[in-house]
Amino acid sequence: MKKIISVCLIIALTLFAFAGCSAKEADVVRVGMLKGPTGIGASYLMEMAANGDTENKYEFTIFSSPTDINAKIISKELDIAAVPTNNASVLYNKTEGKLQVLAVNTLGTLYVLENGNTVNSIADLKGKKILVSGQGATPEYALNYILSANGIDPAKDVTIEFVSEHAELATLLASKKADIGLLPEPNVTSVLIQNKDCRIALDLDKEWAAAAKLNNTNSALTMGCVIVQNDFAEAYPDSVKNFMKEYEASINYVNENVADAAKLCEKYEIIPKAAVAQKAIPTCHIVYMDGEEMQEAMGGFLETLFNYNPAAVGGKLIGEELYYQK
Repeated sequence: MKKIISVCLIIALTLFAFAGCSAKEADVVRVGMLKGPTGIGASYLMEMAANGDTENKYEFTIFSSPTDINAKIISKELDIAAVPTNNASVLYNKTEGKLQVLAVNTLGTLYVLENGNTVNSIADLKGKKILVSGQGATPEYALNYILSANGIDPAKDVTIEFVSEHAELATLLASKKADIGLLPEPNVTSVLIQNKDCRIALDLDKEWAAAAKLNNTNSALTMGCVIVQNDFAEAYPDSVKNFMKEYEASINYVNENVADAAKLCEKYEIIPKAAVAQKAIPTCHIVYMDGEEMQEAMGGFLETLFNYNPAAVGGKLIGEELYYQK
């Protein structure tokens, strides 16, 4: 009898162990991605998942705007999602700390375009009129930060004129009705395809890095990231680890196989045309950055936005609790 009880106990403990192990992985990981640069890095992961080549089972949804994806995050209909970095901070404040940032996936996608050849440095912007799409948002604050770091007063030394939408400014530059404009990808590539005389004058990712050095910080123009619901991360840590590993591999593939990745971007409706995606990917600064490097780079970026407008990061600057620790 004792032998039977012992065998039953061993079986029960074994089953419990397996149950505990399986509980660390979700049946399905619901992932939300945005169209445009922040979604590009997931294109190969989506293809791997469709072919059954991932450890996690994924359910992907592609959204057209941050507003749409925000609602699904707040309602917890998504476990993991790609969002603008300042939006991650806004959501953290709005949900009272119910999510964390897993990784930065996109650095600067902002470029100064010129119909002409007068701007080759930040100093050359002094006295110029610059059209900007994004008043009260990252484009405005990034430009102001870079100008100020280089001794140029945004209010006095340049004329900044705001345009309501990226598409409107892209049309003005493409039709040569504007001389200088600040635009994000993939609008930049769209303009360059339409207007062969227009050129990239300045890469704000590089200019931000130079400005940060002048200000003795290690911040970066971190424009996109992926977040995870805290409840999901606590319940399914193995699924989160699998995602981070597979997502990093996907980003590496995209950067190393641009032509193939461009086709996947069109296939999964991240960017409408593969031809545009192929030209845009190299200038979208798609990266995978987590841990302390992410915290330092993104933390400095959010602090800069907060100093310009606290509402841009949700009214409160969050410390290390915003960032997922592996």
